[in-house]
Amino acid sequence: MIVAGFGYRSGATAASLRSALLLAQAGAPPVTHVATLADKAPLLEALGLPIIAVEAVAGITTPTRSAASFAAHGTGSVAEAAALAAAGAGGRLRVSRQISPDRMATCAIAEGVPA
Repeated sequence: MIVAGFGYRSGATAASLRSALLLAQAGAPPVTHVATLADKAPLLEALGLPIIAVEAVAGITTPTRSAASFAAHGTGSVAEAAALAAAGAGGRLRVSRQISPDRMATCAIAEGVPA
């Protein structure tokens, strides 16, 4: 499973998500699922992929260290943490967060370990 994790601001649009995904997918394997915090999951429907709603990302260590993200969600990057959480135990980050040109959304890609 290849998961694109997203973090985004309340004013983000489907176009914001798509542009962040395009940046993250460059050179990465095709994405099979998308993930974000459960309360933000509905906007991901626009991407047309199966959605994994993550209940919490607090405490998940990420390579990116955003102070704002840590203060709000307890992790350095919601996109990276959501991708890792959705990929499951043993998952690994393939692409660190990429920021959409409008700076409204971030996307990171993780790969789950096959069962």
